[in-house]
Amino acid sequence: MKKRKRRRKSDRAARAKMRSPGRPSVSLRKNRQQFWKAIADGLSSEEAARSCRVSPPVGARWFRHSGGMPPKSLAPLSGRYLTFAEREEIAILKAQNVGVRQIASRIGRASSTVSRELRRNAATRCGGLEYRAVTAQWHAERRATRPKVAKLATNAALRRYVQDRLAGTVKAADGKTVAGPQVQWKQRRHGERQDRRWSIAWSPQQIANRLPVDFPDDGSMRISHEAIYQSLYIQGRGALRRELTACLRTGRALRVPRVRSRGRGKSFISPDVMISERPSEAEDRAVPGHWEGDLIIGMESSAIGTLVERTTRFTMLLHLPRMKSHGQPRTKNGPPLAGHGAEAVRDALTSSIKTLPTELRRSLTWDQGAEMAQHARFRIDTGVQVFFCDPHSPWQRATNENTNGLLRQYFPKGTDLSRHSADTLAAIAATLNSRPRKSLGWKTPAETFNDRLLSISKSAATTD
Repeated sequence: MKKRKRRRKSDRAARAKMRSPGRPSVSLRKNRQQFWKAIADGLSSEEAARSCRVSPPVGARWFRHSGGMPPKSLAPLSGRYLTFAEREEIAILKAQNVGVRQIASRIGRASSTVSRELRRNAATRCGGLEYRAVTAQWHAERRATRPKVAKLATNAALRRYVQDRLAGTVKAADGKTVAGPQVQWKQRRHGERQDRRWSIAWSPQQIANRLPVDFPDDGSMRISHEAIYQSLYIQGRGALRRELTACLRTGRALRVPRVRSRGRGKSFISPDVMISERPSEAEDRAVPGHWEGDLIIGMESSAIGTLVERTTRFTMLLHLPRMKSHGQPRTKNGPPLAGHGAEAVRDALTSSIKTLPTELRRSLTWDQGAEMAQHARFRIDTGVQVFFCDPHSPWQRATNENTNGLLRQYFPKGTDLSRHSADTLAAIAATLNSRPRKSLGWKTPAETFNDRLLSISKSAATTD
């Protein structure tokens, strides 16, 4: 007689056979919800992890695996689902051998709900039907995800179309492929002034809106730009390779929350130092002493500072030599070794401006570069109020921009500006100031500036 195989208790869980999903998560659903709320508030992944009481490496892993986007599965649950607190209550009562109907009565649920919970979400690793709240919550969350297969994963023609327009090769007029530089993908955003991968590089929005034009009668060839972004950034989608993010305009390997991008403004700029608050006398150029400044950048981050007086067009050049330790590994949060950090620019500006009489030190207009982060200290040292232009508005410093264009005759782009000494810069400034200008009635800036100095000295002598 054939011996009947003994049935294990775990078979009553009614779960299909599957590979081991591993151990339960290190956190609860509410922890992940708190984490993504902190991310939305602008915290870093490490800070957000600490706020929800998980380790920083776990938070960084959550952020990376989700591509910087909060999973939709973390949306608040409706009241029809059991909460973790209720599962803890069930586990405690079950350990006390309380019956199913009594448990259901205490937590305010139907007895069938409790019976199904004890069976479906039990811990079955040892063949039994042990009930533990953490394991039950893990089983419930894993079952609730029910991930939908990405459209790009099921439609080969659509996936091929998207990939060709996103990462297709650049071709010459004769059809030959232009390879471009060889760039290794490092799973992060490209650095400054480095080679980028050459590709057709259509944006996801361009691809999504071009599909109806190329396939007007094929409804299957449709996809939103957001679906393309999710396929690139979220590892679980699996339709497009993660390294194709290098073909996006930004080159970001992860999405950046909007709050973080809003917080990138210059912290040293406030409304009271914007150009809209500059005195009206600076606008009509009638009163001298209002200056405009900027940096001209050369090879290997070398720089020269420029100062131009709005009324006389008189130019002064700031010598910004590199620091002695330039070329060596930079200390974290240390000063810029190229020589045009905030402190170096402040010192150079102060020494130049202090050579002028007080009447010619009224205001200074600059762009929103980080080199002017110490403008408050500069104002205290010199008495010159600093105003900042609006972002991406070089025409608000038109005099300085025109002067920088003239200086490029002597300091072309792509050359090392650190090789020029202070005496050389003074000679170039003197040369520029001795050129006659149409706007000055064909007088030179030096002559006009000297006339202003003489009138200031005469008025001072009369007053005395």
